[in-house]
Amino acid sequence: MAIPSFVDRATLRVQGGNGGHGCTSVHREKFKPLGGPDGGNGGHGGSVIVRVDPGLTTLVDYHRQSQRRATNGQPGEGDHKAGANGADVVLNVPDGTVIADADTGQIIADLVGEGAEAVIAAGGRGGLGNAALATSARKAPGFALLGEDGEQRAVTFELKVLADVGLVGFPSAGKSSLIAAISRARPKIADYPFTTLVPNLGVVVAGETTYTVADVPGLIEGASEGRGLGHEFLRHIERCLAIAHIIDCATYEPGRDPLTDLDVIEGELAAYGGLEDRPRLVVLNKIDIPDARELADLVAPDLAARGWPVFAVSTKTGEGLPALTYAMADLVRERRAAAPEPAAPRVVIRPEPVASSGPAFTVKQMGDGEGGFVWRVRGEKPERWVKQTDFANPEAVGYLADRFTRLGIEDRLLELGAREGDAVAIGAGDDPVVFDFAPQVSSGAEILARRGDDERLHGQRASVRRRRELDAEYHAAKAAAEGLPRDPKQSWRVGGDDTE
Repeated sequence: MAIPSFVDRATLRVQGGNGGHGCTSVHREKFKPLGGPDGGNGGHGGSVIVRVDPGLTTLVDYHRQSQRRATNGQPGEGDHKAGANGADVVLNVPDGTVIADADTGQIIADLVGEGAEAVIAAGGRGGLGNAALATSARKAPGFALLGEDGEQRAVTFELKVLADVGLVGFPSAGKSSLIAAISRARPKIADYPFTTLVPNLGVVVAGETTYTVADVPGLIEGASEGRGLGHEFLRHIERCLAIAHIIDCATYEPGRDPLTDLDVIEGELAAYGGLEDRPRLVVLNKIDIPDARELADLVAPDLAARGWPVFAVSTKTGEGLPALTYAMADLVRERRAAAPEPAAPRVVIRPEPVASSGPAFTVKQMGDGEGGFVWRVRGEKPERWVKQTDFANPEAVGYLADRFTRLGIEDRLLELGAREGDAVAIGAGDDPVVFDFAPQVSSGAEILARRGDDERLHGQRASVRRRRELDAEYHAAKAAAEGLPRDPKQSWRVGGDDTE
């Protein structure tokens, strides 16, 4: 199947890179066998960024490849070496692209203007190494935190063509011919009834005003409800400053006349919604045909009575086109003047709050379906902490328990009536971490030292103590052999012995 050259809608799955794991390492070198923890942090994962490229006019690149993923962050290393951050993936899109979540339909970003960009899949944060986890009370952590997974989601790109004047009308009304006649655009034109399959853009110069014109193909009765192609292309008129109705005065289809055609298209625009404030003008096309000219002269007064400017033109001979282009230029100039001045672009940094105003977690007792109960703990912090924990490391699991206790989860469970041995589930989705509730308050007396507190870093090391004991025995034996009492802390080379 051939791939179309113009694509104005695409769905793809994006994923940010995973964060690198933190490193667990202890500094060792000559004369410093226990130099302290020196594990570096893991690098952050790359993000997926969408950026406007004014040179693009289609989303065809995302029609060919529907999955994009940023690179992962590298794990940390010893000697305080942090892992490298993952590279971002930049997706270039045309100006006027709207990005929405494919599952919920929520608008993520509406990108207008050169250089506009948005992060649609953030990379995961790197895990902390044991050097970053060391404190005055936890001098030698024997664990590090794992990197977080990157954000992944399905998104929809939807292109809404940016044009000043939108041409609407029935198929074969002459919209493409009009664009070819007033601009240098060369859309496909045929001498038989057919509809344009893609929107065409043309740049028009009228005096000192330059503006763009786009046709909206496929509009028929019921287009706003999905009939024909109109439902696919009506969105392209949302950003137009003005609307021009192109009326075919030479059609031979039964039941068609200029007034009826205009009412049908206006009804579809009203059903689509959001276009009531756009100024209109009416173009009676194909007056180079004698019957069409007579019909245009007949209906022009009725159309003018509606308060819209009416122009009779022929795209074949060029009659009436100069007046039409200048009238369009006047509408565009008025709309541009009425529009507010665009604010100068500013870089605004809005950091997200560390903690929301609500509770940091929630605890709810839920049935497990087998006659028992499980305590379900939900919250951003505890769920993130679970993902960062290496459950193969008992010390890391103990550190997680300490974090839960400081956050107040244990107190809340006891307050709600949880007893030792009850099942507690923490984590997002359908695959949480389940463990038996064992409150630390009941076993605190059995804890001999804080987790991560290495007794080897306190007091004298065993090798130093043995060396000093041997040195004291040597000096005591030497003093006894010489019959001189002396302090073992002083050198035995005294008097004449120092000069020998």
